[in-house]
Amino acid sequence: MPPRVVLAAPGSGCGKTTASTGLVAALRRAGHRVAPFKVGPDYIDPGYHAVAAGRPGRNLDPVLVGEHRIAPLLAHGAQDADIAVIEGVMGLFDGRSGTRSFGSTAHVAKLLDAPVVLVVDARGQGRSLAALLHGFRGFDAEVRLAGVLLNRVGSAHHEQVLREACDEVGLDVVGCLPRREELDVPSRHLGLVTAAEHGTAAVAAVAAMGDLVAESVDLAAVVAIARSAPGRETEPWMSTMDTPVDGRPVVAVAGGRAFTFGYAEHVELLRAAGAEVAVFDPLRDEHLPEGTAGLLLPGGFPEQHADELSANALLRKEVADLVEAGKPVHAECGGLLYLARGLDGRPMCGVIDAEAEMTERLTLGYRDAVAATDSPLGGTGERRVGHEFHRTRVTPGSGESPAWFWRDRQGRPVREGFVFRGVHASYLHTHPAAAPDSVLRFVTRCAM
Repeated sequence: MPPRVVLAAPGSGCGKTTASTGLVAALRRAGHRVAPFKVGPDYIDPGYHAVAAGRPGRNLDPVLVGEHRIAPLLAHGAQDADIAVIEGVMGLFDGRSGTRSFGSTAHVAKLLDAPVVLVVDARGQGRSLAALLHGFRGFDAEVRLAGVLLNRVGSAHHEQVLREACDEVGLDVVGCLPRREELDVPSRHLGLVTAAEHGTAAVAAVAAMGDLVAESVDLAAVVAIARSAPGRETEPWMSTMDTPVDGRPVVAVAGGRAFTFGYAEHVELLRAAGAEVAVFDPLRDEHLPEGTAGLLLPGGFPEQHADELSANALLRKEVADLVEAGKPVHAECGGLLYLARGLDGRPMCGVIDAEAEMTERLTLGYRDAVAATDSPLGGTGERRVGHEFHRTRVTPGSGESPAWFWRDRQGRPVREGFVFRGVHASYLHTHPAAAPDSVLRFVTRCAM
């Protein structure tokens, strides 16, 4: 594995994304080949990382893929890079509910033998910062807190007070970011607006983050911390298949501003399984790619683009015709909404007998799911860990043949999703690296 550093925080909202994205951009400008990563299932932050790095932002989530795949996935994503920057999730020790720190930033840092730089929101902080740092450094002896990055520092005097507090506990300050409200990136009901939707403004925001970090952070000190990670031989995760499908079936993958929630490894595995991947934009393209033999509809924010999606009637009909022909279709979350009869009153593809609508309620969390029905993705009874993240509701929530069974936090059984003809549609996001055989099965069905 290459030199690597984890940027963590005491809690959410401390500025990890600004610091991490800015650090990636600043290091790249300084001549480094930077591989960016995000702890957890989040799709949005890696989009900004990708803009900053000029290469895919990737996720490291032991809950979704298993502990044993974390180091290989980093080695895979960091091939030809000379430094890896890993943005944490929530607070340093916050993991999956009920499992102590499993899936936390600390957990991932330990799996990678990676040093941690703590990003601290300095607003309202003084000498008490020393107590906070003392607690975080001593809480888990296996997590190496190697430095502090102070964010939202108010003045030169404030910086001096904070640096003295860090000196008291023997932690080096690698940088002090001043308060810059203009760096804020637009947000919405599920977090930041995606980089793909924010367009040129995202590029400008990332550039401003890079400027801020370059001016305010000792990049050499951060690189030295990353290089202090122990050398470790790790076989990279391989997106290869022993027996790929013949014939190069075309798998159409929805992209553009409405469908941005996907893992880089998914497309890599589709290609490794023998597919020709053709990305299209349901907001702009009136036809599916020529020769489409299967369709992947990832998550995203179709609810923000319902008018445009609905207006593209030619494409909606082609999707419905593809389903009618029994071709394999894999739809996750936003893709499920697109296949419904309607979304907030606007006609969608109409292949699922259900209505979708925005709600005030956030549905969020991991699910230990069991496949309820044979489908192009797998057989009945196969187990997967997935993640839900949405403020929409589909009524009814499942069809006659559901996609998944799981139990809610009260232990009550849940039926979710739809399986019929070649369609597998569900709210559940899964990581394909956890089950490459599922991707091979999908491509095999596409080739039939």
